[in-house]
Amino acid sequence: MRYVYEVGVMEDERTMGDVWEWIPADTPPDEGYWEALLRDGENGRAAPAVNQVGLWWGFETSGTPASVRPVVPEDKWREIREAMERGEVIELPVVGCNRGGVLVEWNGLRGFVPASHLVDLTPYMNGDERLNELRSRIGTRLRLKIIELDPEQRRFVLSERATRLDESRRQELLDKLSPGDICQGRVTNLCSFGAFVDLGGVEGLVHVSELSWGRVDHPSDVLKPGQLVEVYVLDVDRQRGRVGLSIKRLQPDPWEFVEERYQVGQIVEGVVTHVADFGAFAQVEEGLEGLIHISELAEGNFLHPRNVVSEGDVVTARVLSIDSERRRMGLSLRQVGGK
Repeated sequence: MRYVYEVGVMEDERTMGDVWEWIPADTPPDEGYWEALLRDGENGRAAPAVNQVGLWWGFETSGTPASVRPVVPEDKWREIREAMERGEVIELPVVGCNRGGVLVEWNGLRGFVPASHLVDLTPYMNGDERLNELRSRIGTRLRLKIIELDPEQRRFVLSERATRLDESRRQELLDKLSPGDICQGRVTNLCSFGAFVDLGGVEGLVHVSELSWGRVDHPSDVLKPGQLVEVYVLDVDRQRGRVGLSIKRLQPDPWEFVEERYQVGQIVEGVVTHVADFGAFAQVEEGLEGLIHISELAEGNFLHPRNVVSEGDVVTARVLSIDSERRRMGLSLRQVGGK
């Protein structure tokens, strides 16, 4: 099945041919790749001479034979198709170029951006000027939209120009956003420091500390790409085009009225979330953790808190102290049986 996103003037369908192979990222495409890509030339012009066809920039010779073509996993094509159907703008690195355009990489796959779909590439350049301009983009990152996808032919094509069609809408949305707004968006990317959410043309960042009132080791523990989420707008930097978001601010802060729900001396149940040299932390409710100091873990001598408890253990503890202002709670396992 072939998917096409209509935007502006598309390249002649015959120019692409079989332009996609999943090979190591540092392996230059073979001459057949480029010859098929430019069989009829860009926008119907004559193709480059054969002696120009095999010239690639941005690749080191790796010694990997071009005939090695592992099968592309189906889930990779599914991710690309879903991104295309959502009209998602993705930022990708340029890893190589030839006279007809540039190659970008996404999740180990290569896509092609025709020169006519690059922004600020004037058609009045001569051949050498155009090639130098394309080479200068290797190592940079481009904001792109997927405009053509054909898994059966193992190819996908992207456009930088398509993203500019949305720039006025993006700026309009930025101007409308204000701290305190509640919006719905779709998760586009997860990384160690947070999650990116598309608000309909503007991407915002939910820092990992703003995902939940509880402990989150990695955003993938609570979110997945493509998921619809409700977010709270923390701040808007219109000049830099950045939006700070929060998910946890849409839920009550568990520390806000903690003294109304817990009292010193109360017996509670918790789950051990982290063990350190000085003790262990136990979560008594979502976003509310207390510290069991090493001296309050057990009677007698032991080498390390891990000799008493482990992450995931369900424990019964006595509340020793509550400090909502400093967001601290002291717990004891040792004093559960006593008064």
